[in-house]
Amino acid sequence: MRGRFVDQGGLFSYISPEERVPANHPLRKIRQLVRDVLSELNRSLGRLYASEGRPSIAPEQLLSALLLQVFYGIRSERQLMEQLDYNLLYRWFVGLSPDDPSKSGSNRVCWNKSRIN
Repeated sequence: MRGRFVDQGGLFSYISPEERVPANHPLRKIRQLVRDVLSELNRSLGRLYASEGRPSIAPEQLLSALLLQVFYGIRSERQLMEQLDYNLLYRWFVGLSPDDPSKSGSNRVCWNKSRIN
């Protein structure tokens, strides 16, 4: 008997992204390594930012997103931001929950220009 298609409409899940990523996925080890290294750099990164003004995107998230761009050969920051909007694996790696809004590409471009140059 053929099953009936029912559009899911809104997405609601009790399963965390952590549970959806396979235990043997290579990004698991890389994510832990990145978290360890960036936690050691936390104090140094904190000194780069002003104590006043609007909150920035966490540098840990930005650097993790840049690693994804390199690992998966994503050609542009705009494509990276598009992927971060709907790819659950990427959101998990960067530290975004499924409900968190993705950051705009213009924020990343400004961050790259001011921090890397």
